[in-house]
Amino acid sequence: MAERKQRGRGKKLLAFADALLEISKSITIKASTRGWAYLLEGENVNGKEITKADFDQIEKDINKCTKDGLIPVDFLAQEAARGFDGVEVPNDETPTEFMKAYLDAVLTCEDWYISDWWDGEDYYVQMLVEKVDLKTLFSPMCKEYHIPIATAKGWASIMQRALYARRFKEAEENGLTALLLYCGDHDPDGLRISDFIRSNLEDLANIRWGDGIEGYDPKDLKIKRFGLNYDFIVKNNLTWIDNLITGSKKNLASPSHPNNKLPYVQDYIKQFGVRKCEANAILKKPKEARKLCKDAIEEYLGDGVLERFSAKEDAIHEELELIREKAGLKKAIAEALEAIEAEEE
Repeated sequence: MAERKQRGRGKKLLAFADALLEISKSITIKASTRGWAYLLEGENVNGKEITKADFDQIEKDINKCTKDGLIPVDFLAQEAARGFDGVEVPNDETPTEFMKAYLDAVLTCEDWYISDWWDGEDYYVQMLVEKVDLKTLFSPMCKEYHIPIATAKGWASIMQRALYARRFKEAEENGLTALLLYCGDHDPDGLRISDFIRSNLEDLANIRWGDGIEGYDPKDLKIKRFGLNYDFIVKNNLTWIDNLITGSKKNLASPSHPNNKLPYVQDYIKQFGVRKCEANAILKKPKEARKLCKDAIEEYLGDGVLERFSAKEDAIHEELELIREKAGLKKAIAEALEAIEAEEE
């Protein structure tokens, strides 16, 4: 009986894996296990419509599919913090081919030049998001706007805070207004995190770096929480989870929870009820999510910011192209490449 049950379970898991792989063809980002639970909500898998009650089992099934080789191990979004540093991959090309590529790169080196995008701007912007799925979703847009983005995962670590605080300090010293955009869960602690970002940075105001740089006073820092907010959740029919269980598996709605009687919890329950909306829910509405992100950025940088960035790129290209012409680099490099190719024959 147990063996037949296991075979049946295996068939269902295989069908589940096939459904994941098929759905992934229409999705442009990688999602975490929790993100996939939201993406599958409302889908018919193995003859059953997925509801929020199935989310925990979905996560277990995805992990099982990964371990059993039914889906690729890199199918899911991974957190950079868990990756290895120092991995070296040998070059495919020969040393000569490598040198030729470097010579040729002189003709297009502006493509790798990083301009001071914020020179002449009013704001210097960074972004924090609560879940890795949001980082995956927003990263292409942040790259386009040259905005650093990181996953906070609740209360940010000391080093993470110190690093982005140092960038804000440098920006303010250059006459810019420091702006932190934040997007996270809609629950008591999620809302509280955005409210307490400034005080978390104040805790590090007296730190000192090894190079002598001192800590950052965030009194002038602008903090904008652009999601998830109630109006956006309702407008886009995002999924509410009918509990206030935290990441530590404790229930904020329970009178036995030490924080239950605190104003921030009771005020939340009075306004929104015993329910929450996790940031991963936004994956069901990627178009609307990206617009939410874009609107938050352009509220401060203006809708012409990309044109200004593009103008800086054009100016760098023109400057280097003029230098290449005056120095005769194009002709010299062409001759050098011809000589190398002749040696290879």
